[in-house]
Amino acid sequence: MSTPASLLLYGAAGSGHSYKVRSLLLLTATPHRYQPIALDTPRVERPADFVAASHFGEVPVLVDGGTAYCQSNAILLHLAQRTRAFCGAAAEGSAILEWLFWETNRIGFSVPNLRFALRWAPQPAEVLAYLRERAVTDLATLNETLASSEFLVPSGPSIADLACSAYLFWLPEAGLAEEDIPHVSRWLDSLRALPGWVHPNEAMASP
Repeated sequence: MSTPASLLLYGAAGSGHSYKVRSLLLLTATPHRYQPIALDTPRVERPADFVAASHFGEVPVLVDGGTAYCQSNAILLHLAQRTRAFCGAAAEGSAILEWLFWETNRIGFSVPNLRFALRWAPQPAEVLAYLRERAVTDLATLNETLASSEFLVPSGPSIADLACSAYLFWLPEAGLAEEDIPHVSRWLDSLRALPGWVHPNEAMASP
């Protein structure tokens, strides 16, 4: 069994995928080291220890006791099991997995890509329209679900919420407004109120 001090997280400022993991570590007060990776540095020029740990050359990567874990939602599952926190009730495992897979293909694709296109990589109007339509559709799905549920599973906040919300604290940067999705807005406020919650701009800054 590894010790908490053995945890090392590689992440990046502006990365909601990295923020998911960092947020869980902060919310659970899990001791760890955080090492930011500059994503504008060519992959071959990034730190050798990160290159060795990152199977896909991407952030986030969590190194736990010498074992590297890649892909944000896989890391969340590992940490939920490790900390016994934000893992939901036993009967909610399937629902949490559904939300994690949905996030990967839907809101974890649409909102960050729309944000990236608006902030850093200008795209043709038709591409922006496509990304915006997908993002609005995905936010509507969340808003409808949260109209009758405080969090995504009945027992309370879980890694499903951390995954699906990660990029939504940057909604204005994607040209989207919380007031258009009131149930999502209320949910985000509930997450902000959790003890230990930190905004991604602060959480992902260099230590």
